[in-house]
Amino acid sequence: MLTVTNISFSYKKLLVLDNISFQVNKGEHLSVIGQSGSGKSTLLKLLYGVHDLNQGDIIWNNQAIKGPKHNLITGPEFMKYVSQEFDLMPFITIQESIGMYLSNFFVTKKNQRIEELLKIVDLQNYAHTKIKDLSGGQKQRVALAKAIALEPEIILLDEPFSHIDNFKKNSLRRNFFRHLKKKEITCVVATHDKNDVLGFADKVLVLQDAQIMRQGTPQNLFQFPKHPLIASFFGEYNIIKPHGVVYANQLNILATSNLKAIVINSYFKGGYWLIEADYDSNKIYLEHSKTIEKGQLICFEILPVKRF
Repeated sequence: MLTVTNISFSYKKLLVLDNISFQVNKGEHLSVIGQSGSGKSTLLKLLYGVHDLNQGDIIWNNQAIKGPKHNLITGPEFMKYVSQEFDLMPFITIQESIGMYLSNFFVTKKNQRIEELLKIVDLQNYAHTKIKDLSGGQKQRVALAKAIALEPEIILLDEPFSHIDNFKKNSLRRNFFRHLKKKEITCVVATHDKNDVLGFADKVLVLQDAQIMRQGTPQNLFQFPKHPLIASFFGEYNIIKPHGVVYANQLNILATSNLKAIVINSYFKGGYWLIEADYDSNKIYLEHSKTIEKGQLICFEILPVKRF
């Protein structure tokens, strides 16, 4: 278990994290979300021992994780950290990079493991390509494969799929997180992408103003966002008095209703149209099955949020 108790950290006089506490069990997936500058990346660095804490404790299975004042080498052996910089050697191949720390005493086993990792990140056809010749997205995939090569007990991921194009991202995300679950590797992910969270995270921690605003399951936070910041992470939302935070898919267009709005624009979103409208001098957003002409009066109702 990872236990974080009352940790605080400042960059000089700037307080970044204040009295943060949470736990993550073996094999669990924790997603850390929040706006840019909320302390997500800093939290991962503290978990890895990159910085010294102002106060508090970080414990993994009864072992304290300390910063550079206590350790010459950053990061405990049982943990891997994948930052947004990748830190790869440019003049070796993908295969060599992924297998760098695998034992040479069992060559067949090593090669099998490299093949497995190449398949997870979908780079089988690039095994002999040098790192310097890869795109940013391909380098990120190599960094992910390299991080799990020795099956760490816990892995820290900072925006792990941010450089990967949409053609590969969904399948890679599924393959990678499935592998972590299979191997019971504890995972802490800092992300801006709801797709890194929904379907994969066991818990979500929301950071704002140096503190934990909310923590809970993805389902609970989605169904009861309570705050515009959380609702905005999951999708388009509205603030409608006296109902508070209301998702766009909760607004249903009717033939007649006491709630009326004037259409401003329609945006094609693939499986639906997002309708932008003026309601009581405020912009609102609704999901609808077809486009609606600008200037048209619409009536709508507010549906309860979907339960799971």
